[in-house]
Amino acid sequence: MLIRIPAIRSRGVRRTGLAKWRAYDDDPQFVLAPKWIGAHYLLLEIANADRVIDPRIYIDHGMGFGGEEGEEIELLPTQYGIYAIALNSFEHVRRVRFDPSSYPSQFQFRAFAGFDEASVRSFIGRKLRQATKGASPTPSCETIAAPQSAKLAGLGPRPLKARNISHHYEQVIAIANGVYGRAGRRRSDKPLLSFVCPVFNTPVKYLDQLLESFPLQRRGAWELILCDDGSSSQETIDWLDCHSRAPSLRVLRSAVNAGIAAATSSALAVAKGEWVALIDHDDALTPFAVDRVIEAIEQNPGAEFIYTDEVVTDESLEPKSYFLKPAFDPVLLSGVNYINHLSIYRRDRLREIGGIRQGYEGSQDYDLLLRYLSDLPEDRILHLPYPAYLWRRDGKSYSARFIERATQNARLAIGEKYAVGDVPALVEGALDPNLHRIRFDKRERVWPTISVVIPSRDAFALISRRFDDLIRGTDYPNLEIIVVDNGSKDNKVLDLYKKMRASHPAFRADIVEAPFNFSKQINRGLRAARGEYILLLNNDVEIVDPGWLKEMLSCFDYPTTGIVGAKLLYPDGSLQHAGVIVGLGSVAGHWFCGMPGAHPGPMGRLNVRQSFAAVTGACMLISRKCVEAVGNFDEENFAIAYNDTDFCLRAGREGFRIVWTPFATLYHHESATRGSDETRENIERFNREKEALRKKYSLSDYIDPAYSPYYGRADSKPGFFVPAAMPSARIFRV
Repeated sequence: MLIRIPAIRSRGVRRTGLAKWRAYDDDPQFVLAPKWIGAHYLLLEIANADRVIDPRIYIDHGMGFGGEEGEEIELLPTQYGIYAIALNSFEHVRRVRFDPSSYPSQFQFRAFAGFDEASVRSFIGRKLRQATKGASPTPSCETIAAPQSAKLAGLGPRPLKARNISHHYEQVIAIANGVYGRAGRRRSDKPLLSFVCPVFNTPVKYLDQLLESFPLQRRGAWELILCDDGSSSQETIDWLDCHSRAPSLRVLRSAVNAGIAAATSSALAVAKGEWVALIDHDDALTPFAVDRVIEAIEQNPGAEFIYTDEVVTDESLEPKSYFLKPAFDPVLLSGVNYINHLSIYRRDRLREIGGIRQGYEGSQDYDLLLRYLSDLPEDRILHLPYPAYLWRRDGKSYSARFIERATQNARLAIGEKYAVGDVPALVEGALDPNLHRIRFDKRERVWPTISVVIPSRDAFALISRRFDDLIRGTDYPNLEIIVVDNGSKDNKVLDLYKKMRASHPAFRADIVEAPFNFSKQINRGLRAARGEYILLLNNDVEIVDPGWLKEMLSCFDYPTTGIVGAKLLYPDGSLQHAGVIVGLGSVAGHWFCGMPGAHPGPMGRLNVRQSFAAVTGACMLISRKCVEAVGNFDEENFAIAYNDTDFCLRAGREGFRIVWTPFATLYHHESATRGSDETRENIERFNREKEALRKKYSLSDYIDPAYSPYYGRADSKPGFFVPAAMPSARIFRV
């Protein structure tokens, strides 16, 4: 028997009909208590979502949804899903929370309490039969049961492997324990790392948790310097007095509150370690963080800077999410301070640049990073993929309380970093107004010639629209348009070419009848192009913003850039291209493909520019210098698929940066003129080209520098993955 049950509590949602709901913020949720009425199963149905959503389920075992024993289950992105939870397979289920999406959306939602397996199976079977008759879409059906349970076998059970942030974190720490578990018996002769921590009226609980995280580190390898900035809280003063003689702990006192910059400078002046790390007074280290940093230093003696991943926690330091970071990317850093914690600096260089500056309150760490990393060779800047830092995100920090001032100061620092002479760069809000966009496109410049290369054949509606988009819908003053045509027969298309030649002297149509070979057509276009930059543009890419091409060209202001890619959306507004992750899906793929167009990505990365190992050739701007260094597209091994990925990887190995920008957004009616890829010949060719890319770049062992080793590579939306061994420190090398 199934009975419909209401939520005992909901937030972030508003009912718009009998079973219709609208989520109006980024944390909507329904809380249900089916065990209170003796149910054995909970059946959840979400349908008719207005976009692809990313639902999650949380199970409260009596300590709350965020407690140590709570379960968090990430579900597949969908617009129609049915979820059967075998309550009896878990111990002590008190409540279940269903979060339909992490962004505003509309959908239908129903919840049922089930008392027998037959009723659950009957409900799901009926929905599947309706779908086969075309009466409704096919739902994604998932069962949620404890890993050891066989409940509801056959309905698609999904084991809870590293799906919960707490579970994943524990597994990663367990691997570290296997490597560094003898750290308690290891000792260094002198402190290699000085941890500098400004203190001001810090709650005793926070100071206790901070200090307690250090005995889990290698003995003798560190010192903790607490620089009190004139605290007036008696409990803080008493704690500092009580612990002033603790081993490896130094307490500095100031009679007045002079600010973070002054307190940090006082500590830096007395630091003994060759390396200095900044740590906030309300945060802590994770176990073996120092061991991992020491290992990275020993393996990379030329390193000048190291940063780690971090764990975002609640007020009690319980893990809630990660900041899993890419290898060092100055382009991404110009839009968001993704480096943040834990940052480890060479002490001498830190002193040379003057440490933290006054006047950048709320973003003083950001300013320090930009100045410290300026002019450093990128192969001396290491990302250590290890969640070494516990960041307590409770909304009480200066930057959280004074977000407008912190944002203004961040843009001040970015503008100085990217100044031309004495003129700071103009910095505005990104797609997320709290993040940043350098307006390179607003600089005074002579816009160079861009040769637009469009592979095409017939398809009058598409090619005529592209001409109109480029001539009337693009605000770029110096374009050459080249169509590389593999045998158009449509008289309307041929007449259109004649009209274009007559009215636009910078237009050419190169017609060579031949089977479709994307690489061969592109190479014809590259040979014909006269511009300083060459834009590869599919004939099914729709232009909607006049400034898109100026934005793409201006991204070459980032040093060493050779290729720039755009953000592409499907006609329904969902994401088609936000960068290519090499190794995704065992070969290469577009991450977050199919997610809502406004999806922010991890750390808001899809809202700002960043570097990738590859971008799609559907809209790819290449410098002449890059083309001359890299050579042609590979016509033999990658005639149709993965030729863009191969070209980008070769460009990266020649030292060119590949930049993706979300500020050039277009619509891609993907493969509108290619015909079916489902023929036997096309499938065999596609498989050959996949295997060629795998073999050429050893993709089974490849970890994309823009990706985290802790992300799985099976789905376009990254899920947590636990590697077999600790990932090594890395640079952005393709």
